[in-house]
Amino acid sequence: MKFLDALLGRTKPKQPDLNALFAVTGAAITMQAAVGLRPSGQAAVAFKPASAHAFTETSQELLELARFSGKSSGTDLRTVDDEYGYRWIVLDDPDLEDLVTTVHLVNASLADAGFGSQLLCSVFGFVSENDESPCHLVYLYKRGSFYPFAPRSQQRRDNEVELRLRSAVDGELPVEADLNRWFPVWGLPLDGGAAVAT
Repeated sequence: MKFLDALLGRTKPKQPDLNALFAVTGAAITMQAAVGLRPSGQAAVAFKPASAHAFTETSQELLELARFSGKSSGTDLRTVDDEYGYRWIVLDDPDLEDLVTTVHLVNASLADAGFGSQLLCSVFGFVSENDESPCHLVYLYKRGSFYPFAPRSQQRRDNEVELRLRSAVDGELPVEADLNRWFPVWGLPLDGGAAVAT
């Protein structure tokens, strides 16, 4: 079957390695030293809610599990629905390890329940030590890779910061090689907005 798929130009999408999320903790040290970014204490997971009863039940169980886990670690949790129909589970915790663990829990729980196809991305917030400007590490679930996103006012991006960040973490995280897939995620609930990639 692999031969036929190769002949017809069909490829299987790369399976996500959710354990790559745990590498964010180590990469944060490099990001602070090399680029001057520190964790903001916020992260979020975006997924497309399905209308099926099973999905509704699973997502409610997931939220309860995440809330229980968050209470024991001190992570605050809220959900935000955006204008594109995505639901964001937004997490607040000054401890990056707790954020990473809870983000992993949310992703793994949805995937284990058979809803991995509903997952869009996970986002980890960082801010510049100089001027508090935001920068995010975005994990694309379906690609199993990260890319930096440095939003600025009037829907502009700081490409220089993004490229410096890519160079800094390239050996520590699976960085998305295709720059065309570095989608802007305007109005993140981490920034006080509620919009998804356009």
